[in-house]
Amino acid sequence: MAVEYDLVIIGGGSGGLVVASAAAQLKAKVALVEKDKLGGDCLWYGCVPSKSFIHASRIAYEVKHSSRFGVYTPPPQIHFSEAMGHVERAIAAIEPHDSPERFRGLGVEVIFGSGQFTNPRTFTVNGRNLTARAFVISTGSRPAIPPIPGLQEAGFLTNEQVFSLTKQPPSLAIIGAGPIGCELGQAFHRLGTTVTILASREHILPKEEPEAAQVVEQQFESEGIRILKQTRAERVEVVDGKKYLWTGQDKIIADEILVSAGRQPNVESLNLEAAGVVYDAKGVKVDESLRTTNPRIYACGDVIGGYQFTHVAGYEAVYVLTNALFSPIKRFFPSKVDYRVIPWATFTDPELARVGLTEEQARKHYGDDVYVLKQPFAGVDRAQAEGATVGFGKIITRKNGQILGAHLVGPHAGELIHEVVLAMANKLPVSKLTGIHIYPTLAEVNSKAGLLLSKQKYAKNQRLQGFLGQFFSRLRSWG
Repeated sequence: MAVEYDLVIIGGGSGGLVVASAAAQLKAKVALVEKDKLGGDCLWYGCVPSKSFIHASRIAYEVKHSSRFGVYTPPPQIHFSEAMGHVERAIAAIEPHDSPERFRGLGVEVIFGSGQFTNPRTFTVNGRNLTARAFVISTGSRPAIPPIPGLQEAGFLTNEQVFSLTKQPPSLAIIGAGPIGCELGQAFHRLGTTVTILASREHILPKEEPEAAQVVEQQFESEGIRILKQTRAERVEVVDGKKYLWTGQDKIIADEILVSAGRQPNVESLNLEAAGVVYDAKGVKVDESLRTTNPRIYACGDVIGGYQFTHVAGYEAVYVLTNALFSPIKRFFPSKVDYRVIPWATFTDPELARVGLTEEQARKHYGDDVYVLKQPFAGVDRAQAEGATVGFGKIITRKNGQILGAHLVGPHAGELIHEVVLAMANKLPVSKLTGIHIYPTLAEVNSKAGLLLSKQKYAKNQRLQGFLGQFFSRLRSWG
């Protein structure tokens, strides 16, 4: 049976755009189907607007606290709509890279519309039946909305609406203490909104190393952000224009509610049953080559329910591209994804970045063969010079120097983690981090942490210490 395309890609977010761009440049015939706007959650509702908004709030915070450095200014005047204007300009500057015009210029046929599979080899959109040698599902995810009585009636925001605000809410209650809730909670608070965060667990950022999350939590509390731990909203009601969130006998009163309680995959409208593609509440099921239960269909990004980050979607897209585009060969020798070294960062202040195992996970797997190398930023001269000494770098290794994980909480942690990521990806021992570093830079946190393994091993080796003591004593006696 002849087919119309080499690849039909469903979803124009981060993963789908990488596949479409590369496949078209390799001279494959490609169709890209998107029901809304190219760029996905990252461009319009996630990474780009949130980091722009966070940057505006960070400027406000630095101005407010500039007296620490002998610089005195009047309290900053916040023009919320202008801060949102900065967000809009950032999106507008990046959007052309993800525009339909760019992809059509590469040779991709861009089709806007909401479609579905009608059989295992056909995707129908706008009345057209698209057939291809392979399909890629990259439809992403959306905010999960908890079934709290009264929430829908009261109204709420998610990351899909919050960046469209033009008027600053005087008070904001945030349901969820993961990265989105924490990043936006601190940003709104720094711009003048009274913020309360409802955390269902015993600490915020529950997927992070607990002591690193604790540093962020302490900063939040020092700024006046209210955190209610092990707390869930049981019902919501509106009284005199205010939104009341009841948590047992207590209540939180807010002008707006932001829901950041996880994500769910966008699969419902695709009619995956007709395609023979298995999925569940977490997402589309794929194997190590990112192939679904239909050998013609692959999937990547948030829709498969794994690591839900833009950089991971881009990483997965490379494997999807080669396996799907060259399926006659790759079907027998597929390229398999490797999630051993996946970094991420939460862009609070201080930033928190992670790669690999936590200390608890490492000890469960490796027992006593675990060394914890912890370097406070207070011991890094550049951090002292900039008055940014909160936090630490923590590298978890085995005795042989194998890096099992790293956790940085402090200034520019999201940038500093990459040196460790490179070492882990190339299976370099932690000693390789101790090479020459420019002085004074924050990156010394990694080299100083790397040195701690040798110091700890030496401190435990009484025999070596005794030998060296005798050795130098004899040298002194010889003159």
